[in-house]
Amino acid sequence: MRERIVRAVAGSLVLISIVLTNTVNANWIWLTVFVGANLLQSSITKFCPLEKILHAAGVK
Repeated sequence: MRERIVRAVAGSLVLISIVLTNTVNANWIWLTVFVGANLLQSSITKFCPLEKILHAAGVK
């Protein structure tokens, strides 16, 4: 369940960032860069901060 939540949050943040980049300010693209970099590092290191937060919150 945690993996699905992580994917949903990452996908939502990317989509929200794209909308904000197009409607508010171009600097919102940095949110997409951050999410992408975090996904890349978690695939290499097997460490995901959101998974740790969800684990602490008791999500199975």
